[in-house]
Amino acid sequence: MKTALTAARLYTPTHAIDSPLVVLEDDRIVAVGPRSSTALPSRARQFDFPGMILAPGFIDIHIHGGAGHDVMERDDRAIAAIERHMLQHGVTSYLPTTVTAPLKRTLTALQHLGRQISNRPSYPERSCPLGIHLEGPFISHTRRGVHPTEHLVEPSVDIFDRFWQASEGAIRMMTIAPELSAAQEVIGYASGLGVRASVGHSDATYDETFAAMAAGASHATHVFNAMRPLNHRDPGILGAVLTEDRISADIIADGLHLAPSIVKLFLAAKGPDRAVLITDAISATGMPDGKYLLGDIEVEVKGARCDSKGKLAGSVLTLDRAVGNVMTFAEWSLQQTLRLVTLNPAHVLGISDQRGMIAAGHIADLVVLTPEGKVVKTIPAGQIT
Repeated sequence: MKTALTAARLYTPTHAIDSPLVVLEDDRIVAVGPRSSTALPSRARQFDFPGMILAPGFIDIHIHGGAGHDVMERDDRAIAAIERHMLQHGVTSYLPTTVTAPLKRTLTALQHLGRQISNRPSYPERSCPLGIHLEGPFISHTRRGVHPTEHLVEPSVDIFDRFWQASEGAIRMMTIAPELSAAQEVIGYASGLGVRASVGHSDATYDETFAAMAAGASHATHVFNAMRPLNHRDPGILGAVLTEDRISADIIADGLHLAPSIVKLFLAAKGPDRAVLITDAISATGMPDGKYLLGDIEVEVKGARCDSKGKLAGSVLTLDRAVGNVMTFAEWSLQQTLRLVTLNPAHVLGISDQRGMIAAGHIADLVVLTPEGKVVKTIPAGQIT
């Protein structure tokens, strides 16, 4: 059966359409255009959202948990709770993200997540996992953040292959520090399997970062955080990431991880095509203050701040709130900002031909927003409840 959606405006997000009509069939978009020139199929279900904006569903490529649960829990109900919570905030697809843990614990978590992802049905009330983001253990001791130092591991193809096999080939992104021995070899190997290598948690020099890019690294993880600081005579990893057009990058725009002026600086450097917003959200997201887990790491949450032994440990940010923050911090329009949570992360993952846009042939992941960017309804894979 076909479904027709109408609203006041639509952001593809690269283009705006006033008085749009979007036609869905099953889980796909089959037509998009102005109501005046787009045929309404006979007997189609019709849903009108007067005064509202239609946009692509959001994609979060770095999230550890929410609703009191962590993605490394070996419990299907935990994943379901996290996915229901994300959908409330406009996120139709995501990468469940691991954190450094004992090798056996990581392998078990990857096995569980890989099984969750393979042959998965579409749920009308849940966000869809696109693959796994492996954050750690191939990261710097100096810039590890809260990742446990005793479980960090030097990169090796053998260990990565163990992770890959455990996940049943579901790893889609890997954060890695370029300066570590064999990092370039692992980046090249993982890239050959279709894994996006992202530089981060790193004390790399400018040249080491460029060497990682030459090996296949194409993205950077939560820029400025857990990275060698920028110096005007020693630009380091930040100098490379902020000035090189070959690499995209993401930030945590919660007002705590980065000052608003640095968010504005980052967006000016990476521009509208290569900047991505992530949440780095942990299990405490959507929950009251208290003590929660990030993997096996205990985190104390007070308000918007997540702390472990005096260090920031993820966030309780939601992606819709990140959109609103960027609109405030950088004075970007809603249409500009939507690219950072839709088309741009889809480009990072190499799936912009399927997700991240409202276009014929794409998966029917959509979100209904107020003109201010508040989520009214989320539509995953064409399923309207």
